[in-house]
Amino acid sequence: MFARQIIPAVAAIGCVLGAGLSAVAASAQTAETPYWASISVSRVFMRVGPSMNYPIEWVYKREGLPVKVLRVNEGWRYVEDPDGKRGWMASRMLSRTRAAIVTGEGNAAIRAEGSASAALRWHVAPGVVGELGECSAGWCAFSVRGHRGFVEADRLWGDGDP
Repeated sequence: MFARQIIPAVAAIGCVLGAGLSAVAASAQTAETPYWASISVSRVFMRVGPSMNYPIEWVYKREGLPVKVLRVNEGWRYVEDPDGKRGWMASRMLSRTRAAIVTGEGNAAIRAEGSASAALRWHVAPGVVGELGECSAGWCAFSVRGHRGFVEADRLWGDGDP
């Protein structure tokens, strides 16, 4: 008799947990696009379609590289990279951690504060990737391997509204 009472209770708990997990999965699928993400692994494939059955178009070997997520399809994200290339990446290879890449000509100044008159901390070359912090008044907090400072927002790809 005791076993009969436990089984329906366990089944009910399983149904509630399953419904909760389905709700989480559904909410991940309806994430508002576009949004910023970054590559969270040392190697990821960009495919021409949203499945492992589609051919690989590009191989990325740049952990932390920012991408713009344009569409969501189950476990896949249609993304755009800093060069404008578009394709599909597995969502598990991406993070919502904000990142940016330095763009433009010549080195970008990293300052102690968000101001052109603030003390110069160092320079970074175009192509350097770092974690992006808050942006305000044309300047963004930017961290590269633990070195923190501020860079002009117009020198970054990955800031602002996607």
